Amino acid sequence: MNKKTIIKKSDEENALELAASILRNGGLVVIPTETVYGLGANALNTEAVKKIFKAKGRPQDNPLIVHISNISQLNYLVEDITDSAKLAIEKFWPGPLTLIMKKKDIVPDIITGGLDTVAIRMPKNNIARKIIELADTPVAAPSANISGRPSPTYINHVKEDLFGKVDMIIDGGKTDVGLESTVLDVSGKTPMILRPGDITREDLLEVFDEVEQDKSLKDKKIVPKSPGQKYKHYSPKANMKIIRGDLEKVIKRINILDRDYGEKGLKVGILATEETKGRYENENLLILGSRRYPSTIASNLFLMLREFDKLDVDIILAEAIEEKGIGSAIMNRMEKAAGYDIENV
Repeated sequence: MNKKTIIKKSDEENALELAASILRNGGLVVIPTETVYGLGANALNTEAVKKIFKAKGRPQDNPLIVHISNISQLNYLVEDITDSAKLAIEKFWPGPLTLIMKKKDIVPDIITGGLDTVAIRMPKNNIARKIIELADTPVAAPSANISGRPSPTYINHVKEDLFGKVDMIIDGGKTDVGLESTVLDVSGKTPMILRPGDITREDLLEVFDEVEQDKSLKDKKIVPKSPGQKYKHYSPKANMKIIRGDLEKVIKRINILDRDYGEKGLKVGILATEETKGRYENENLLILGSRRYPSTIASNLFLMLREFDKLDVDIILAEAIEEKGIGSAIMNRMEKAAGYDIENV
């Protein structure tokens, strides 16, 4: 297979069986999902999964999410589908929710980082689910980017990071959600959010009486349990600082820092919102979206972080977003992108 093959969305009908064949035979295929693009390999083929880690430069103790197309595949992979898992599946699958369950021995240790649990999701994206169905195997698929970089939401992001390193890239257009899936541990008595995403805690509380949150989401000294959360992640090339507090104070502080860094000869970028864009004079100003519609901010976040790379800024000053609903997921990604460099005002 030509390692530079890219299949456009218009050719998808002819490409799906080819993609499935590559996966069956141990190759790598970049697959669009509703969250971000995923780098797929046969989840039951240890040698194929090793190629994921090599292509991404990802540490092998960082677990991967396994994607399935039907519930029969789930029964094949896990020891027990708990009552909590059944409720979540009925309400949110297919969709951007990953469930942590006790694994069967058939799941290779390289997938789970040696843990006795496995992360599994049934994507909503029709292309992804059809490829998995045709491949007739569960597919491991972390985000299709170099490890540590912002996750890809456009095909160009994939090409920037992985062109020439994979066997096929499927172009599915812009992803819908723009953030990775919510990760929910349903292996214990009480469901626990390990990574926030589009399925919010508020959504989950419509199904469950109680939902806990992994302490590592607030205490950075605790090692995260979730795939994709253990190391610095989502990072642009420039250093990033988040300013959090009353919005008027945030704007004032960013303008002061913009001036101070500029006087030191640094090229500054500012990450703002529709409501505040007129309050800055910096020419390297990028707009995430409207605070009234945080889903637009989620959809644009990784794109904007990559746009700052093109502007070649030295430092990014970012407004914090209210941690309500999907805002919790947005801030989770922003904090990791900034290496937790946060100033409260």
